[in-house]
Amino acid sequence: MRIVNKTLLICVTCFWALTISLPAKAQQTNEQYIRAVNYLLYLPDGYQQQDTLKKWPLLIFLHGSGERGDDLEKVKKHGPPKLVAQGKKFPFIVVSPQTSQQEQRWSTADLYALLQSCKQKYRVDADRIYLTGLSMGGFGTWSLAIEHPEEFAAIVPICGGGDTAEIWKLRHTAVWCFHGAKDNNVPLAFSQKMISALKVYNPAAKLTVYPDAEHDSWTATYNNDSLYQWLLSQKKFEYTQSTTVNTRLLEKYSGTYVGLENDTVVVQVKENGLQATHRNKTFPLLAASETVFFIDKHLPVEIQFVTGKAGKATGFIVYENNKTPFRKIR
Repeated sequence: MRIVNKTLLICVTCFWALTISLPAKAQQTNEQYIRAVNYLLYLPDGYQQQDTLKKWPLLIFLHGSGERGDDLEKVKKHGPPKLVAQGKKFPFIVVSPQTSQQEQRWSTADLYALLQSCKQKYRVDADRIYLTGLSMGGFGTWSLAIEHPEEFAAIVPICGGGDTAEIWKLRHTAVWCFHGAKDNNVPLAFSQKMISALKVYNPAAKLTVYPDAEHDSWTATYNNDSLYQWLLSQKKFEYTQSTTVNTRLLEKYSGTYVGLENDTVVVQVKENGLQATHRNKTFPLLAASETVFFIDKHLPVEIQFVTGKAGKATGFIVYENNKTPFRKIR
């Protein structure tokens, strides 16, 4: 299937209703700012067949700084677009956007808008969306995934880096990172820092280091079919309810907890399970393990209990949009 050049127009329209009396000349009109995002589109063999209900995995590829501009041919220099141009066939949709020459980093807002457009436009399997990029695209991969972890089943950042402050948001995302040991453009320490911080929350995250590679650690990575087999084996995380948590353990979690802003949560045992009451609303806490509980298997929200030396709960942490600690007061 050939690569097709596509353009996404991101439109922002501003409206304002005046509610006070102003002179007639003080009018405000509806205007529109349009930004184009050009991208290469690859559709796999079989996509155009009559089975219009079939969903396909999606791989988004982010190029490096050398491929910026307004010529999509430059995006074919590396990675999956290069391999497609050489005749390789992939079993998934490949979307390869291009950022402008003026941009020093990928815009996560533009990329998120592009992703939403692709999900509407093409038959994308929302449980198998993958993100990868090299160098500047490696940084973009980390940034977009941390900002929107709910979208991705797996990410593959190559010779990139980023901010570890909210890396806990990738605790349920499959991550395979690659870097060259002799990279003088983006030091190996950048990837090591990200993976080291992530392993606290996601022990399965892995880093492959090429001992003799310099900045180009992407050619060997993208030429390795085992990478794509690994990607295709990953699906978006869903909580699975555990049936092995005993009632005695649940009793230790029962009590009243308070947050940093005096926000109170009461946890009680009911019908061999936990329930929480917060701001006059009560809901069940479903056990994923002995310490981790969730509310909805599709939502990236969990409560992780913390216990002291005596085995009694001392508090819990809520992982949602923020990481919020609560301490047990009784």
